[in-house]
Amino acid sequence: MLLRDGLIGLLTRYGHEVVAAVGDADALLAAVDEHGPDIVVTDVRMPPGFQDEGLHAAVRLRETRPTLPVLVLSQYVQRTYAADLLDSGDGTGVGYLLKDRVGQVEEFVDALIEVADGGTVVDPEVVRQLLRRRRDPLERLTPREREVLALIAQGRSNGAIARELVVSEAAVGKHISGILTKLDLPPADETHRRVLAVLTFLRA
Repeated sequence: MLLRDGLIGLLTRYGHEVVAAVGDADALLAAVDEHGPDIVVTDVRMPPGFQDEGLHAAVRLRETRPTLPVLVLSQYVQRTYAADLLDSGDGTGVGYLLKDRVGQVEEFVDALIEVADGGTVVDPEVVRQLLRRRRDPLERLTPREREVLALIAQGRSNGAIARELVVSEAAVGKHISGILTKLDLPPADETHRRVLAVLTFLRA
């Protein structure tokens, strides 16, 4: 409840309208039906069991409303939870952040806006832990391509990746092209290849 009230105050202060604030998964589903919000922010764990009720509610919402942006907060890195969420809906407008990230106010608000705009944001700590567990799908990538893909998974733009790696945007574009080719993600009108690359990265 304290975190929920804190988020309400934070979002209101930054000019966002909170149309509903609820305490359990059933109430979350009902509130979305009633208000049709621009984005949902939910905890992984909610009453009554405090297990993964919030995550399941988020995935269910994405099944019925594939374009509904959802930002999920978690206390710990849960690899399966992140993969389930990122597999949901149409693959866009999803975020998975650790609760500690909420303390970094501007970073959290930026992530919220990114997800609401259809972006994919994954907590850097989640990315680091998943990167250490990578397996076959990524073995064809060079170390630099893996580094670029990890930054993409953090929600970085091409320009931000170029600045981070101290290379040109053209070089970043070349790396991304190589990543998409090696992950067997050909151009297609109905899919977002950048998101699919992130999903492959997380599954690996």
